[in-house]
Amino acid sequence: MKILITDDHKIVREGLKEILLHLPEISVIEEAKNGDEALAMISKEDFDLILLDISLPDISGLEVLQSIKRKHPLQKVLMLSMYTQEHYALRTLKMGASGYLTKDTASEELIEAVRKIAAGGKYISSSMAENIAHRIENDYSKPLHETLSGREFEIMLMIAAGKPLREIGSELFISGKTVSTYRSRIMRKMGMKKNSELIQYCMKNGLL
Repeated sequence: MKILITDDHKIVREGLKEILLHLPEISVIEEAKNGDEALAMISKEDFDLILLDISLPDISGLEVLQSIKRKHPLQKVLMLSMYTQEHYALRTLKMGASGYLTKDTASEELIEAVRKIAAGGKYISSSMAENIAHRIENDYSKPLHETLSGREFEIMLMIAAGKPLREIGSELFISGKTVSTYRSRIMRKMGMKKNSELIQYCMKNGLL
């Protein structure tokens, strides 16, 4: 197997490599530190599996996933995230990801996920599976937040969590002005004017 690890933290990439290199079926592991670099590598090389961080400094991992699946619909992608809420996992699976793991996952579960996905299966942690099953079962209509891009969705949740625009910009490595532009776009798509409306919507839809 040939694997690409995409994460902006070198220590995370090195840790993942250390775990995966013990697997005899993996022969090559390459690294990308951001979304643009990953997409450039994917356009030139074939990978059996891509490990993709959901939070990247240039392009949202959700947008990278969307681009990958548009150009390479059969590409297997395992999303890695610090977010434990199941709506993140559900969103990535709907977009075509083969699996979703949080970064506090034990190495044994990472190995299990990689092997299951390589064999053609899907993988999510058992702790998320039941909640996701209920969400899918009750997903009869497309909610407003499904109209947002990956980066817009990410920023919407940060705003709803009460984070100031400057703090959001710092976490995502973009300017406060850019975050403000995203906020305006989110509000327009959601048909809202105030942060309080956004907070109420997120709470009602189980996004917080």
